[in-house]
Amino acid sequence: MKSATIALAIAATVAFTAATPASAQSAASTDLAKVEGGRFAVDKSHAKLIFSFNHFGFSTSYGLFSDFDAKLVFDPKAPAASTLDVTINMDRIDTFVPKLDGHMKSADLFDVAKFPTATFKSSAIEVTGPTTGKVTGDLTLHGVTKPVTLDTTFNGGGINPVSKNYVVGFNATAKLKRTDFGVSYAAPMVGDEVTLTISGEFIRQP
Repeated sequence: MKSATIALAIAATVAFTAATPASAQSAASTDLAKVEGGRFAVDKSHAKLIFSFNHFGFSTSYGLFSDFDAKLVFDPKAPAASTLDVTINMDRIDTFVPKLDGHMKSADLFDVAKFPTATFKSSAIEVTGPTTGKVTGDLTLHGVTKPVTLDTTFNGGGINPVSKNYVVGFNATAKLKRTDFGVSYAAPMVGDEVTLTISGEFIRQP
């Protein structure tokens, strides 16, 4: 039921975006020749880090991390030279099921008392198309560091018509095995493979 609530929230966001006037949707440009670079920080009010996994083969369970910081150095003239640094507050995991949240924070799973944060630091960026790329970096989770690759799409950059801030936005997806990071409780009955779905806006800093 709670997973359905998350799905409905995501659907509502998509519907709202579809209903937004075209003039507002066209604020961002994907033409890198017109996009400005610099140092950026994630806009937490317009960023989501969602995870999903198979639940006993019956359904897909969803959750999100509701508190994370991300710093981006973006060079549109040389995207491969850009860097990304993310820190996630593991105590702010939210499946919308309080009992499950508590279990995920326990020593059975993420052991948040011992490992309060997870980090991702980019190590290489491969440009695969005009608006796509692969961002590879070191993910440190549950005290284990492993390489993870984010399949990334550049949504565009430009002046936000409301805040007047200069913003760049990206979507990304990744798959990882939680057992690689020592999070093995109930695997493989509860899915070992976890899918990350990420979307974020970054505000240019002074």
